[in-house]
Amino acid sequence: MLRLYTHPACLRHDTGPGHPESPARLSAVLRALDHDRFAALDRVEAPRATREQLLRVHRSAHVANILDTAVTDGSRRLDEDTVMSPGSAEAALRAAGAAVAAVDAVLAGEALHAFCAVRPPGHHATPDRAMGFCLFDNVAVGAAHALAVHGLKRVAIADFDVHHGNGTQAIFEREPRVLFLSSHQSPLYPETGREDERGVGNVVNGCLSAGDGSYAFRETWDGLLLPRLHAFKPQLVMVSAGFDAHRDDPLADLQLAAEDYAWLTAKLVDLARSHAGNRLVSTLEGGYDLQALAACTAAHVTELMD
Repeated sequence: MLRLYTHPACLRHDTGPGHPESPARLSAVLRALDHDRFAALDRVEAPRATREQLLRVHRSAHVANILDTAVTDGSRRLDEDTVMSPGSAEAALRAAGAAVAAVDAVLAGEALHAFCAVRPPGHHATPDRAMGFCLFDNVAVGAAHALAVHGLKRVAIADFDVHHGNGTQAIFEREPRVLFLSSHQSPLYPETGREDERGVGNVVNGCLSAGDGSYAFRETWDGLLLPRLHAFKPQLVMVSAGFDAHRDDPLADLQLAAEDYAWLTAKLVDLARSHAGNRLVSTLEGGYDLQALAACTAAHVTELMD
């Protein structure tokens, strides 16, 4: 069974006219999943993350900056790309809370897999900084919860967003219980994720060049990233599911198709079955062409259901 976590508050994070990370993204995802073939999804409202959960990966000043500085009208710009509106703090709490609840559900056996259809995305948020459209690092909050509350010793995070998950890497690069693997276009924002960035041996970056497509993507995962995942034998697989490496995405230059995401998702599902008792949690990251985002999400969720 696949459990879907989302919340209407995630639609009320208003980034302003023309911003690529818009509420229309989540609307497109939810419309794509409002189809007969997804009728079996177990749909659950995401709870709020607690401060204790956020403070496992973010410094107290950063958490206070997001939650305690009220935006009562208009917007507040945290950097040139990252914006808060009156609804943003609640959206960020629900997005991070979805990852925590999803971890609880799969580890309790209430669901085999979970997908968090939430925004704002998370993987660029560092311990002390919001950036790259991200306020809190949702997947990191979920992974830290698995370590602290459930006592897991091996949690893997697979990140296939076209942009490197610098925040997730920064949070866990000295934590050997977490293996972080990323495929991403390089060079590209945020200009991190070199292959010589290895943490304490728990970071593996697979760099792709502008123009690369299916072959290079699959070779990177089959030849580099998936073997490391199998060797790690994770007790839980978490996924930063960004779909902006699609050939139609306006913010990058890779040439993937929905079928590539279906292929990798099937590989990750098999890996979770082999090592983690089927336990897999995926959370939405990027993807800025609405039609491509919808198609790729549908392909991803179909494989998670199967």
